[in-house]
Amino acid sequence: MGEDLAFWWGYLTNGKHLQWYASFRFTIMAALFGGVLALTFGLLGAMALRSRFAVLRGIGTVYVSMVRGIPDVLFFLFFPLAFEQGVEWFVSMSVCGPDSTPNAGWPPCREANWLLSTPEYLTLACVSLGIIYGAFTANVINGAMRAVPRGQLEAARAFGMSDMQVLTRIHIRQMWIYALPGLSNVWMLLIKATSLLSLLQIADIVWWAGQLGSPNFLPQAGLVHGDWRWAYFIALFVFYILVTLLSERVFRRLTAWARRGMPVEA
Repeated sequence: MGEDLAFWWGYLTNGKHLQWYASFRFTIMAALFGGVLALTFGLLGAMALRSRFAVLRGIGTVYVSMVRGIPDVLFFLFFPLAFEQGVEWFVSMSVCGPDSTPNAGWPPCREANWLLSTPEYLTLACVSLGIIYGAFTANVINGAMRAVPRGQLEAARAFGMSDMQVLTRIHIRQMWIYALPGLSNVWMLLIKATSLLSLLQIADIVWWAGQLGSPNFLPQAGLVHGDWRWAYFIALFVFYILVTLLSERVFRRLTAWARRGMPVEA
């Protein structure tokens, strides 16, 4: 028993496993910052949808309708690539000249090549998640603002509140109780989408699970272990289930906060 415990302790605390544990921060950071950006884009999109100006309403409608209809994986790959090549094209206009080192593919010259690191790819991943799920959030918030009874808004104006006071103190305040169930679903979808980080060359938890669980052969030791990917993926299942349970508790607390001062349902 002691030898078995020593083996598993040494195996699970070696250098590569420690890197796997450290890679959990990428998933957590992508979820948190992506969620903040999704809420920001969602609020802006909902304001555009409800704007009195036709141009803003058109922009909001195009954003919400088109982004929601594009597959997540396709947009998740398209936006970072388009941004990277757009920056390289902009840089190439100033650094590429007759004396520049030619490049067979893209970018036009090697001086304009932009090699992204993990923090930069993680930033692009967060922005991509924010744009994708901001469209869903905008649709949820727009529906929640429509659900607020118009009589309460008219009563607030009758008491002498300005349009800004009605918006911030009455409309947005009561909107959350209708928006939180939909926002919780959007958050769960965003959490699941963090498993796509490895597509952007980020050594995240999914990438490490595939590497550590694959059959491992060493010339000196022979077969170290067989195909253990199932065990590592079960560990990821447990992690995402725990995040889901924690998220549900947080949203229950937020719902209780949003219901303060609201009429109690019969």
